[in-house]
Amino acid sequence: MSQEAQAKVLDTPNLDHQLATIDEPTPNLDEQEIINARPIPRISIQAFCETTDLVEAIQASAEDRRLSKAHVSVHMGGIPAAISHYMESPTPNLIIIESSQPAKKVLEGLDELASSCDAGTKVIVVGHINDVSLYRSLLQRGVSEYLIAPITPMRLMESISNLYNDPDSEPIGHIYAFIGAKGGVGSSTVCHNVSWALSEVLKSDVVVTDLDMAFGTTGLDFNQDPVQGIAEALSSPERLDEVLLDRLLTKCSEHLSIFAAPVLLDRDYDLSAEACEMVLDVVRLNVPYVSVDIPHTWTSWSKRILLQADEVVITAAPDLANLRNTKNIIDLLNQTRQHDNKPHLILNTSNMPKRPEISLSEFEKALGMEVTCEIDFDIETFGQAANNGQMIEELNEKAKSAQAFRDIAMALSHRKEPKVEKQSALAPFLKKLNLSR
Repeated sequence: MSQEAQAKVLDTPNLDHQLATIDEPTPNLDEQEIINARPIPRISIQAFCETTDLVEAIQASAEDRRLSKAHVSVHMGGIPAAISHYMESPTPNLIIIESSQPAKKVLEGLDELASSCDAGTKVIVVGHINDVSLYRSLLQRGVSEYLIAPITPMRLMESISNLYNDPDSEPIGHIYAFIGAKGGVGSSTVCHNVSWALSEVLKSDVVVTDLDMAFGTTGLDFNQDPVQGIAEALSSPERLDEVLLDRLLTKCSEHLSIFAAPVLLDRDYDLSAEACEMVLDVVRLNVPYVSVDIPHTWTSWSKRILLQADEVVITAAPDLANLRNTKNIIDLLNQTRQHDNKPHLILNTSNMPKRPEISLSEFEKALGMEVTCEIDFDIETFGQAANNGQMIEELNEKAKSAQAFRDIAMALSHRKEPKVEKQSALAPFLKKLNLSR
């Protein structure tokens, strides 16, 4: 990429502040905490703190996507303030209390507070004493969790998540949002092939949700012609349940189903962010993985899905417009998803003959992040797969892009693909020799 082109991207009005954002050091996030901290239902949380460190951790958690449905309020004063407050007010679903008092004082204060607590109220105590006997005494009194200060927002969200996600039930599914930095860069193709690979490698149920209502290609790519799909669910999201969901989904393989778009132009599609969220919440309660194919458009609902998703995949082509748009999307995600993994960036249709391109290294340097995967231009394989209604690996399992899609699937799910040991050509003969002995 020429110096003039780089200057053009970096001097764009909406981008001039982004280099500073990229250069700032980001905290090391515990990947397991990110996985364990799942979305919290619509509950009320009230905290009574003694230190500003805890106040800041709770406020940071309240701004995170996982607590977007919860109502959080923060007070100072610790246990005494909580006792005084609940003498005249009902208790919320969850109380977070910080105390730096000795163990005896903590237990006495909680005993007094218990007389004002409603049945069903959960309590998390944040203490400054690493004392096993205190921990056991708190559990005996019905305290849900004891955390030792200082705590990070992710640690707090993980603890709250553990209280409201039943360990005996199926875990809530993960939502993977796929979006193209520009129209026509192959985001849908990436979404469909990665989802298929995910279902084949992990042998887990995956639902592909196509939100390009007028021009979606999910039905074509999987060689299906569904009569019903996502439009029916979005029209009355409050009616969607497990039974209706099963009727609206189209099964493509043992573990993969699609929530297809209607692809009709005789009506307008004015989606609401609330309806999309309600539908996806139902889907994720029934399957472990939900891939959302977001069209290249910018609306309240597309933005909310991106910000609320567990993982985000951006597909871009190696040119200037894609670089600019990718930079804008990454900047937004960095600002609003500080406790999540970085988005996964796929550089698609690279090395196209006779096309001037921005190299992989230059693309990464301009964005300040690594590309998850680069997929080479292969018009013959991709074109034939699209015309056949097949995935790349179904058409040619030896294709370079087939393994690329598997690698992306494993990166999204934070899993490793099981290695199959290649058997020697002499193995059958050796086996016979062993049996004959």
